[in-house]
Amino acid sequence: MTKINTKHPAGTFCWAELCAKDWQAAKQFYTQLFDWGFDDQPIGEDMYYTMLQKQGDDIAAMYQLPASMSEMPTHWLLYIAVDDVDQSTELAKSLGATVLAGPHDVMTAGRMVMLQEPGGATFALWQAGEHIGAKRVQELNLPYWFELVSKDMQKSRDFYCQLFGWQFEVKPMEGMDYTLFTIDEQPIAGMLEMTNEWPDDIPPHWMPYFAVADCDQAVAKATQLNGAICVPATDIPDVGRFSVITDPQGAVFSILKSTIDELT
Repeated sequence: MTKINTKHPAGTFCWAELCAKDWQAAKQFYTQLFDWGFDDQPIGEDMYYTMLQKQGDDIAAMYQLPASMSEMPTHWLLYIAVDDVDQSTELAKSLGATVLAGPHDVMTAGRMVMLQEPGGATFALWQAGEHIGAKRVQELNLPYWFELVSKDMQKSRDFYCQLFGWQFEVKPMEGMDYTLFTIDEQPIAGMLEMTNEWPDDIPPHWMPYFAVADCDQAVAKATQLNGAICVPATDIPDVGRFSVITDPQGAVFSILKSTIDELT
């Protein structure tokens, strides 16, 4: 039975937003890949904020990058819930973060700020007003896991743990250390280190994982829709089967068939 989410606890991921160079093409790719519906909401002259939906419930969003931001690549921006954006922004600044935009109100929906943490990754904070963020969680075809790749794991780890009160656990995984972030022993996100093998043009970043019923089928569908497969479908012991995909405009995301949770 579907349970509609009514609140995201502080320190948990609450929203995923695609900033796209070609909003219409991006909408076509993702709605076909994940069987999403959509609601285009006007936000200006020939500008829309598209609510991506599962069975009519908002679960993520996308919008067209304005001409003034044309040099920015298409990318996913992840939001973390907080009780007080302004207070959290001041704490983030004291911990070495840079404010990229805000804090500001988004009409009556809520209040947000976009930050760059000391390790270089960009993310946003959301203080809910009338819009809590994703109305569904822990279901298929929704953002399911959130992963940071950092060039300085200790610097990033210290920042997030001090900002959100996250705890962490380092787990050895196939020749590398994987950091698991938790709140009250519940997994929140993960982190891995960008080694010298990573291309120089890939910056530190947060990446969303979308839960799927069948990883291999989703990879085949993404390929048919002109997505590029960065990491083919691969098993992670005791976790599931995943793949890393680049959409036709260059935004990177992952999919995961979980063996931990029974999702519908």
